[in-house]
Amino acid sequence: MPQIIPVIDLMNGQVVHARRGDRQAYQPLQSSLVDGCDPHDVAQALIEATGARQVYVADIDAIRGPVAGKAHGKVSGKDGGETVARADHTTLIAELAARHPDVEWWVDGGYVDATPALALHRAAGVTPVFGTESMRSYGALRKFRNARIDTVLSLDYRRGVPLGPDWSYDPVEWPARVLAMELGRVGAEDGPALQLIRTLQSMRTDVDVIAAGGVRNREDLRALDGIGVTAVLVASALHDGRLL
Repeated sequence: MPQIIPVIDLMNGQVVHARRGDRQAYQPLQSSLVDGCDPHDVAQALIEATGARQVYVADIDAIRGPVAGKAHGKVSGKDGGETVARADHTTLIAELAARHPDVEWWVDGGYVDATPALALHRAAGVTPVFGTESMRSYGALRKFRNARIDTVLSLDYRRGVPLGPDWSYDPVEWPARVLAMELGRVGAEDGPALQLIRTLQSMRTDVDVIAAGGVRNREDLRALDGIGVTAVLVASALHDGRLL
């Protein structure tokens, strides 16, 4: 059966329940595993419940980027206007990694290029996850490969439509592990995107394609196992007890 990789979605310093990639509507997590949505408590509960060797963290504020507006802490936007920085989870992520040194922490920080990903890797030892919806630098993955630093590539889709530049889907540049991330199925009841996963598997048979989004129960795990998937990102089905 595929290995379960728990997911922690961070927004405004707390863990939220991701649903269908509609990030502005995410609400604080409600879980059968833990009271409240403190990231340290949620991480501890997930690791204890699953025995996870990897945990995936999505820094939702970083992925969304700064918000336009005038407020304290404003910074200059790309268009010369003012933007307001969202919550910074760098310290929190480093604390999680330090408290659980036996876990490999996969962190999607909305990286547009290699610089912030490399900084967090050096500071906390985490494995950067580059999401295609955020990437803007063609050479980012190659820089990590040349430095012999592991990365994960999240191939982001919404209802089957790829998100991000065309070159980010070039299988020649893929690292050893890629996520088949169907955002429209995240936190939903639609099941995993089996056809998408099969397509990606056929593009690079030497790459581990990891399912992300839509897993509901053990029947879904068996279906993924049947097509050779070795690992799957899961959140909702852990918190409501369907996979425990």
